[in-house]
Amino acid sequence: MDQETIKYLLLFVVSFNFIFEKIINYLNVKKKMGPIPVTLQGFLDVDKLKESKAYQRAGYQFGLITGTFTFIITLILIGFGVFGWLDEWLRLYIQNPMLLTLAYFSIVFIGSDILSIPFDYYHTFKIENDFGFNNSTVKTFFLDKAKGYLLSIIIGGALLATLLWLILELGHDFWWIFWIVASLFMLLANLFYAGLILPLFNKLTPLEEGELKDAITSYANSVDFSLKNVFVMDGSKRSSKANAFFSGFGKRKKVVLFDTLIKQHTQEELVAVLAHEIGHYQKGHIKTGMLAGILQTGLMLYILSLFIFSEPLSLALGGNQMAIHLNIIAFSILFTPISMILGMGMNYLSRKNEFEADAFAKTTYSGPPLAKALKTLSVKTLSDINPHPLYVFINYSHPPLLKRLAKLE
Repeated sequence: MDQETIKYLLLFVVSFNFIFEKIINYLNVKKKMGPIPVTLQGFLDVDKLKESKAYQRAGYQFGLITGTFTFIITLILIGFGVFGWLDEWLRLYIQNPMLLTLAYFSIVFIGSDILSIPFDYYHTFKIENDFGFNNSTVKTFFLDKAKGYLLSIIIGGALLATLLWLILELGHDFWWIFWIVASLFMLLANLFYAGLILPLFNKLTPLEEGELKDAITSYANSVDFSLKNVFVMDGSKRSSKANAFFSGFGKRKKVVLFDTLIKQHTQEELVAVLAHEIGHYQKGHIKTGMLAGILQTGLMLYILSLFIFSEPLSLALGGNQMAIHLNIIAFSILFTPISMILGMGMNYLSRKNEFEADAFAKTTYSGPPLAKALKTLSVKTLSDINPHPLYVFINYSHPPLLKRLAKLE
């Protein structure tokens, strides 16, 4: 294809993604609430149901504003060749190809983040605050931003530099070498996230000795699961929402419980939640999820290798010559529909895994306390109990609450 055809294709893909996403979101937010399900009576009342719907509407309206803003900016950048102009301007000062690309993406990243800061701030200190979720301070908000920049420079910069070096040295064959590098990084990130990255943002404290730890240890032993690392995270530092997650493999596996989760649930419910998380591990979901992510990354890199030296792609973004960074940007836009389809597949797999983990907890521990924990968690976080089926199919990584309860109860 010539550069003009590619340019219009880029504009079409951006427009299609925006319109499709907004239609799906509109269908979901306009879906009627319906009566309170029998299984949620005693947990959810009419006022709480209306508050939940108001929270969904607030999120939809905010997403509509931010999405429209991003959409318009992207159209301007592509339509007026701003991406190409930035490339030509940087070439006046930087001739080294690797330094040029690193500088280019640094400017794009910083510019994009600066534009997003007001929206992030409003979402945290207005929307989340109005519905009683925000516990963060302005200091914490901007410290998180600074730490995020630092990690992006160190980790993101190192990965990008490696990618560029391989492209410049190996040409089209760069993809399978970088696939190995990216796969190793994904593995190491899973192993060391809770030990190295998470403590930069939150405090992790070993679960103190007592009835809860004894109950957790007793259950873990009953399913032949070696569990020595159970930590409590100060999630309440930023939000009143609760969560729990697994990280790592083998001896480095860790269970992290938010302090808000411990405050909101009984001991029996907490053990049931832990049983669910152990179910993910015992059923091999963590490994299969990582394998699926690695395969998806390999596919993306292979397709990228077919376009990385395409001059028409660079010219379509307003460049005067082939530029690796322009081609990466163009590819990231063109790959979006494929990424969306792959994302649906990953979400389907994730929902299937959630049902299996629920069944594991029900079989090896008990269904009612897990069901009660899910009800409490859903009501307290104002979750949508009646989402549109199409929205669920495309966006949900977890099954809707009522479907999980139907299987548990």
